[in-house]
Amino acid sequence: MVQLLKVHGSENHFFILDQTLLNSPMPLPNIQQLARKITNEQSGFLHGADGILVVDKSNHKDCLGKMIVVNADGSIASMCGNGLRTVSRYLSEKYNKNNFKVETLNADLEVGKKDDLSEKVPAFSVEISPIRFEDDAFPFKNLKHDEIINQKLPELSNHLLFTAIAVPNPHLISFVEDEDLNNDTLKELGTKLNAKNPYFPDGVNINFAKIIDKNALFVKTFERGVGFTNACGTGMSSTSLAFLINHPDLCDENNDITVYNPGGMVKTNVKKVNDNYQINLIGNATITHKIEISEQDLINENFENAQINATGEEKYYQAFVNNL
Repeated sequence: MVQLLKVHGSENHFFILDQTLLNSPMPLPNIQQLARKITNEQSGFLHGADGILVVDKSNHKDCLGKMIVVNADGSIASMCGNGLRTVSRYLSEKYNKNNFKVETLNADLEVGKKDDLSEKVPAFSVEISPIRFEDDAFPFKNLKHDEIINQKLPELSNHLLFTAIAVPNPHLISFVEDEDLNNDTLKELGTKLNAKNPYFPDGVNINFAKIIDKNALFVKTFERGVGFTNACGTGMSSTSLAFLINHPDLCDENNDITVYNPGGMVKTNVKKVNDNYQINLIGNATITHKIEISEQDLINENFENAQINATGEEKYYQAFVNNL
């Protein structure tokens, strides 16, 4: 039997699959097909998810493991901050270590166990890196800019200002008021820029942020390969950096930023050291279900005989959210 985990960071839900527990590791195309099947909100397994987090061995120094992020549509994401927290918890408990590195597609990232956010709500801090601003990190074609920092883009909107930051997932960020946060602007822009288009040919994650107070934001994300999610870790991280760059009078880099999202809340820590920016993302790493399934059934994408055990952790997370 093989164990899968259903997990979430800020209600950004995933299945964790540890390849090292299989007799024969699944080829990536098979996992991509599995993701398309089990993550569907209506027809998927356990009400679906936003993707599969694949854990594998790493040969890199100080790395306890390697994470590959497979989105719901089968595409591969460069990174996932919410997912990395859950993988960090999994590896921490598997190897009984609190501070280590995890290999991701673009970088080996520092992670560490933090104090629980509240009763039985485990928390982890993860490094968000590398950070890039230039066109070739996205790319953004036909927008006539080498980088985009708090600028109008009339091709996209007649009134919004945008900032583009890759961490390494590409993000487009705009600080908005309630009207744009609550209407269909984000959905329309996200749909447009993640279909075939002349501006972001590889698609882009889009974040609308409302400044609540000093060092406090609300962020809503349309995620490439997924659509609307309850939260996006790299989206909240890149938006926090855009907050520091564009609104330094409201963002104190000596203190954490509180970032609210439709799925709850996280903390980010952003600062400039010499000529480089640093970002850390701190939030929950919740395991909602443990699933036992035979390796053959997993390969055949047959979950009819899977044994499902709820952990009970979700009620504690919901109590935390209700007290925000």
